[in-house]
Amino acid sequence: MTETRESSELDDSFHVFDTTLRDGAQREGINLTVADKLAIARHLDDFGVGFIEGGWPGANPRDTEFFARAQQEIEFRHARLVAFGATRRPGAKAAEDPQVRALLESGAPVITLVAKSHDRHVELALRTTLDENLEMIRDTVSHLRAAGRRVFVDCEHFFDGYRANAQYATSVVRTAAEAGADVVILCDTNGGMLPAQVHAVVSTVRTDTGARLGIHAQDDTGCAVANTLAAVDAGASHVQCTANGYGERVGNANLFPVVAALELKYGRKVLPEGRLRDMTRISHAIAEVVNLTPSTHQPYVGVSAFAHKAGLHASAIKVDPDLYQHIDPELVGNTMRMLVSDMAGRASVELKGKELGVDLGGDRELVGRVVERVKERELRGYTYEAADASFELLLREEVAGKPLRYFRTESWRAITEDRPDGTHANEATVKLWAKGERIVATAEGNGPVNALDRALRVALERIYPELAALGLVDYKVRILEGRHGTQSTTRVLISTSDGKGEWSTVGVADNVIAASWQALEDAYAYGLLRAGVEPAE
Repeated sequence: MTETRESSELDDSFHVFDTTLRDGAQREGINLTVADKLAIARHLDDFGVGFIEGGWPGANPRDTEFFARAQQEIEFRHARLVAFGATRRPGAKAAEDPQVRALLESGAPVITLVAKSHDRHVELALRTTLDENLEMIRDTVSHLRAAGRRVFVDCEHFFDGYRANAQYATSVVRTAAEAGADVVILCDTNGGMLPAQVHAVVSTVRTDTGARLGIHAQDDTGCAVANTLAAVDAGASHVQCTANGYGERVGNANLFPVVAALELKYGRKVLPEGRLRDMTRISHAIAEVVNLTPSTHQPYVGVSAFAHKAGLHASAIKVDPDLYQHIDPELVGNTMRMLVSDMAGRASVELKGKELGVDLGGDRELVGRVVERVKERELRGYTYEAADASFELLLREEVAGKPLRYFRTESWRAITEDRPDGTHANEATVKLWAKGERIVATAEGNGPVNALDRALRVALERIYPELAALGLVDYKVRILEGRHGTQSTTRVLISTSDGKGEWSTVGVADNVIAASWQALEDAYAYGLLRAGVEPAE
């Protein structure tokens, strides 16, 4: 494992410690391969965290392999790799404990030991005495320090233990520090604490022990980020977090809001220069690796974090974006978005037009027509919040004073045949006009919408070869409020890609096939517009 000069010279006065690969991996639905862990470690190092906890070597083959490969495959520029493990077993010696030996054999320069700090856990879980637990901590920390490793100690269930027996919990902190632990981390393992409680305990323990303290907060009360910052206010100089708040149960303190608050609200430099602007990209990249959809409403990095819908907000933002934004979104690599809906006013439409590159020229009558058309269509079930491409087509039609037509549909039909063997055959036929030519095309698909998509492509690709690059990447159906059972209005959202970017279109009708056709027509028209093709009529 190579540690570059840039990494070795990082400021050690404040630690950003990431445990995505260990604690974050305990989230339901996450199952990381070694390759996944290596990829995430590279992203975290690129972001500039100081420490990356890679897992528990010796506890399972996957983590053992990760540390072995990390030594050969990753050249850390900013972070130091950390191995996680437990203090030695009761009645043994640290020098002879196999799992302590595995920590040393991992090659990690830093080791985090989990230690019991709640008296009941010592007696019921470890089945040993309170004095022996202190000796286990002292012996293990001293042994690892003698072997040249830097040691952090996680005091498990510290806050609950402090409430039950403050004297003993404090003695655990003092013992770890005296044995040579660089930092002693107070863990809210059950996630039940509130910010004022965390602040009071951290302040008292820091005064009573003189130890350097850290904080590890779970999010069971929804306060993990707030508890982490409260601990910093009380003097903690080591924060343990996970990317996107991943972790057991409801998760851990989210790395990205914690770091953003420290840098932008506290004015504390905790990342290398320029890395904060990569935060949104890093968040989404890690979400891709763990195969979870990025949270749209996550603070700072969510796509909705700086999205504005209300007309009142838009009017103010038109004057000064800071009036309804707590920071400039570019500071964290995000962007401001204007949402167009039935709540939109003139300012929303003007700002959205500017965002899409459509100059409305201050034409109040034009803007008014767009606003009224949006409100009328949303009343029928359309939504443009997630369908920018359909809205841009609408906007350009109003500017031009006529539809942007690349083709005109004469008719379409889709047939699904139910066969005796239980299989289905889907066939679609489209009849349309393009560049003065009447075209009839038929295609089969694995469903009626897929058959329509293929038939439309067969009909148009000869005239518009640009469509060969297009492909559908997502398809969503929502049944809106209905009148008589299955006689409901259906809304379809389709996402399309040309390999360089994606766009979304919307269709609304009284059945899913008709709604899908509308969304397909918009998707193809926008793809041609995006490719620079002039409308045919």
